[in-house]
Amino acid sequence: MGYDWIKAFHVIAVMSWMAGMLYLPRLFVYHCSAPVGSPQSETFKVMEWRLLRFIINPAMILAWILGLWLVWQGGWHVAVWFQAKFVLVMLMSALHGYYVRLARAFKADRNEKSARFYRILNEAPTVLMIAIVILVIVKPFS
Repeated sequence: MGYDWIKAFHVIAVMSWMAGMLYLPRLFVYHCSAPVGSPQSETFKVMEWRLLRFIINPAMILAWILGLWLVWQGGWHVAVWFQAKFVLVMLMSALHGYYVRLARAFKADRNEKSARFYRILNEAPTVLMIAIVILVIVKPFS
């Protein structure tokens, strides 16, 4: 019974993390068009940091903690599908870190990327998420 509760909260944390990971680059797209120092630019800075601080970061931390507990309880660490999933989750976490770096650049008014770059970057978490879900549900390589 406890395993199912942990799994449910893990899925909720992952959904929250992914919602933020998909929304933040969209904010970056719109932030690009706001002149530096404008009220719009300052509003985007607040939105980006609140999204990171109150949703994306806590959701990622909770997803990792609960996910590691599930792996330990289920003995999944030896499964090849899980090892592939782990690599993809590490990539998602690295992307998360890159988003933080980009938000810092915006905060310091040092963005050097285009709106097109952020539109393309917005697809990365989607591709990773699809692959991760397929690995978890289908469990290929079993």
